[in-house]
Amino acid sequence: MRIAQVAPLYESVPPKLYGGTERVVSWLTEELVRLGHEVTLFASGDSLTSAKLIPAFPEALRLCKECVDQLAHHVVMVEQVFRQQRDFDLIHFHIDYLHFPVSRREQVIGLTTLHGRLDIPDLVPLHRNFPGMPVVSISDAQRKPLPWLNWQGTVPHGLPADQFKFHPGPGQYLAFLGRISPEKGLDRAIEIAKRVNIPLKIAAKVDRADTEYFESRIKPLLDHPLIEYIGEIGQYEKNDFLGNAAALLFPIQWPEPFGLVMIESMACGTPVIAYPLGSVGEVMKDGVTGFVVPDEDRAVKAVGRIPEIDRKKCRRYFEKHFTSARMAQDYLNIYQRLVQQGPASINIPDGVPSWTKLAPTSTT
Repeated sequence: MRIAQVAPLYESVPPKLYGGTERVVSWLTEELVRLGHEVTLFASGDSLTSAKLIPAFPEALRLCKECVDQLAHHVVMVEQVFRQQRDFDLIHFHIDYLHFPVSRREQVIGLTTLHGRLDIPDLVPLHRNFPGMPVVSISDAQRKPLPWLNWQGTVPHGLPADQFKFHPGPGQYLAFLGRISPEKGLDRAIEIAKRVNIPLKIAAKVDRADTEYFESRIKPLLDHPLIEYIGEIGQYEKNDFLGNAAALLFPIQWPEPFGLVMIESMACGTPVIAYPLGSVGEVMKDGVTGFVVPDEDRAVKAVGRIPEIDRKKCRRYFEKHFTSARMAQDYLNIYQRLVQQGPASINIPDGVPSWTKLAPTSTT
């Protein structure tokens, strides 16, 4: 099958440091190539892939100090894709809704994975005007705000089975990995570590939008003997960082669409202690891959129960449910169905609301 993968340009594919969507696109692309498909990757020019790379910009936009308008380069990439649309049996977009107007007019056979949160009021009128676009969710929980979209399936993320090495443990510290932002709950993780008197190592990036939050709310909490702030780390450093931890703390404060760090930790055999929001209940198996807890007090108790988790079983659960081989096959099943159906219908399906008033943002 001739498949185009269209990645965001914010990070390279795969990212050199932090980056979720672009990393998933890399894993999917490489697995599809390994299976013998003809894959073209539209991404930044510093990407590394065994597919045919068509660069829309020389480097990851986040690393380019001269770039002021990141959207402009995504528009250029969309134009590149549609100039070559006849070269592909299917185009798989990972750039949210940016291509919707052109895709509908060109009637391409395409699929869009929605990687972000959907409980945003502004998305209601947007998707109401493009209800026929074939889309995929990365968890069932992600769909809840917009159940009437043209969902083609849920495909949980997966990573290569050999990407992370199994660590038998037991680990000497707690770990926090990801972004420093209010919804990720780093302040809660710090408090949990202090209450159980176990060191917490923090490997996390600070986006420009979260700089003020970091300076005012988080930075003062780092001045404690138990807390070590490492900063942003890359893929190769994650293995030891997660594998040598006793557990990963994931006290999120928002409806997480997936939470890639959970399966990265599970791949190392390292249990996760997570709050039950968004996708957590779908990714985690309570008592096997760690503990799903409702609040800080229960999280503190869960730290004391870490020895109950069999790290080998945690790793096996990852191997069964969250590999890139499984993810690629899930997508291929959807690709084949869409190609057989031909260009997707743009008719508004039953159940689409006729109103355009913005709904209140969910707080769950």
